[in-house]
Amino acid sequence: MKSIGTFENGVKKPRVEVILVEKEITTMSSRVVLGGTGLEVSPVCFGTWQLSPRFWGEQSGEKILDAMRDAFDAGINFFDTADAYGDGYAETVLGKFLSDIQRDKVIIATKVFNHFKPDTSRYPDLSSGHMMERCEASLKRLGIETIDLYLLHFFDQLTSLAEVTETLERLRTQGKIRHFGVSNFTVEQLRAARHFGAYSVIQPRYSLLNTAIEADLLPYCQAENIGVMVYSPMHMGLLTGKYVGEETFTDFRKHHVDFQGERFRRIAEAVQSLRPMAKRYGLTVYQLVLAATLMHPAIQVAVVGIKTAEQILEAVGSIGKILEREDYFTVRSAIAVEGAVKVKDARNKVK
Repeated sequence: MKSIGTFENGVKKPRVEVILVEKEITTMSSRVVLGGTGLEVSPVCFGTWQLSPRFWGEQSGEKILDAMRDAFDAGINFFDTADAYGDGYAETVLGKFLSDIQRDKVIIATKVFNHFKPDTSRYPDLSSGHMMERCEASLKRLGIETIDLYLLHFFDQLTSLAEVTETLERLRTQGKIRHFGVSNFTVEQLRAARHFGAYSVIQPRYSLLNTAIEADLLPYCQAENIGVMVYSPMHMGLLTGKYVGEETFTDFRKHHVDFQGERFRRIAEAVQSLRPMAKRYGLTVYQLVLAATLMHPAIQVAVVGIKTAEQILEAVGSIGKILEREDYFTVRSAIAVEGAVKVKDARNKVK
């Protein structure tokens, strides 16, 4: 068991004993360089999308705050958020965490895209004036002077890339951001953006159940040394190994095809069939899938949604684990988007 704690007036207090899987998860010391930014970050990034009620329902900010502290204790130095997550709520929770942490010990990424209205509706707006206002609001909620990585959350069809880039460069000159990049851009959108400025990072959706960007975006990022931090690597929890295919959902997943009917059952069974392989590597299924995801040469970071301390400790346990080539492709085949299949056997090899 490993004791993890929380903070009170800057003093760490014992909070809970967590039973770890098979092996003790050691404090993570590994770092990766995120593309051409020079930022040295943990391969696992603490994501905060789960603090968006419109997708995940109401979440306990205090529990996630505790998980952030435990993540930092475990070696996580990279935290990702967006002004859209809970209309600023996620940034506010992250700001509370940052108030207890030495600023130069963490790397913070946030995003901009939406224009928020009083009735909670929103629309795209990357116009210069709006971006400047949103950046100031994010800085205030986070309680910091500079955002390490500022991402365009989506592509804005109405604002020219020249204007958007000029605004980002102005924010960097003013010392309000250090680096900038994009999220959810296609390879052609990213290629066009880089014609106007130094977009050095992309955050795309990617999991071993949704590998579409391997055809174009990831090769381009490898060739251009663009940092890649994928989100939803566990495919909204489906690849964690905790489902058997009979569960029902109350959040946005209740409308998602991968969580319904025969497809849900088949994928869940295929993921469950990875347990023997995971055990041979001394990992949980979650750790096996996350480790395999991070093995792609174009991917430096996986952004994981964390709700509890136990989850972050499990995620940390995937760092540095390398599967044999055959096992890597066995995992991919098992949970391929074309149709999941059960794994019949797995070799007992580990590095």
